[in-house]
Amino acid sequence: MEDKIKFSGKTILITGAAGFIGFYLSKAILEGNDKSVNIIGFDSVNNYYDVSLKEERLRILEELADSEETGSFKFIKGNLADKKLIDAIFKEHRPDIVVNLAAQAGVRYSITNPEAYIESNLIGFFNILEACRHSYDYGAGVEHLIYASSSSVYGSNKKVPYSTDDKVDNPVSLYAATKKSNELLAHAYSKLYGIPSTGLRFFTVYGPLGRPDMAYFGFTNKLVKCEKIQIFNYGDMYRDFTYIDDIITGVMNVMNKVPSENEDGVKYKVYNIGNNKPESLMYFVETLEKCLMREGIINKPAEKELLPMQPGDVYQTYADVSELVKDFGFKPCTSLEEGLGKYAKWYKKYYLN
Repeated sequence: MEDKIKFSGKTILITGAAGFIGFYLSKAILEGNDKSVNIIGFDSVNNYYDVSLKEERLRILEELADSEETGSFKFIKGNLADKKLIDAIFKEHRPDIVVNLAAQAGVRYSITNPEAYIESNLIGFFNILEACRHSYDYGAGVEHLIYASSSSVYGSNKKVPYSTDDKVDNPVSLYAATKKSNELLAHAYSKLYGIPSTGLRFFTVYGPLGRPDMAYFGFTNKLVKCEKIQIFNYGDMYRDFTYIDDIITGVMNVMNKVPSENEDGVKYKVYNIGNNKPESLMYFVETLEKCLMREGIINKPAEKELLPMQPGDVYQTYADVSELVKDFGFKPCTSLEEGLGKYAKWYKKYYLN
């Protein structure tokens, strides 16, 4: 990353550090800072998807932190719902900045496994809020809480692009409902206890070392095996695909700036981080196939099975990022072809070499 943002002298707690976004955020901070910056990485390393990918991410982070020229990294394995453990981490390490990225992800999984979402996304987030609240009892306290929300909160809103000013009271999945709940809880804690907080609504994040439960990863695995791929809503769907590097630049900008008080006197803000350019699912698949063929991973496009819309899915996502541009002068800009090209190169090296 260019123009690395500095966090000199800060202790930063990153939950979900073995996850896709948490890994890249930890990596970027380590690479851009010296030993005065201390990252506490926290993750349950559960088996929702291939644990070896999470282990590989942690291996890279620990290898990076061994260098004298980067920040330090300490990993703690545990469950966000374990209140005693979370409280102990805050008391021992006294983080200045907390980035809560740990969550049970996935819209479709929430339909069949709702308990996982209540435990991680609601109870777990409540434990983080409570720990932030009590951090002021034994020191300066948490300076800024940043947490992952999701474009899913917009549900089936018809108005596009999606603005953070839009009403988002009609979630179409439990996952979306938990993310909207996080925003409401954060606002209440910001108001009651003065915890500066910023929520980030991520839009369809993709890239190397990503999540195998995401469509692009699943499509690739099937393409490699010459299997038929399933295209929902007969291909008539649009997503604001956002490359991981753009997400991380956005998160680091936000981390570096505590929100000013809003009209209600609350230090609270929510941003969209998306590419501001929805692409059709069919174009996405064609671009992925082209990138995989260029790398010699496949030699022909897949046979496609067109199916109706799945429960919990939405027709399109489209981020209004004007607030991000106004406050930070930053807008995601990686094209789908460039991002999927980098992903294809990684996939070949990781899985096929």
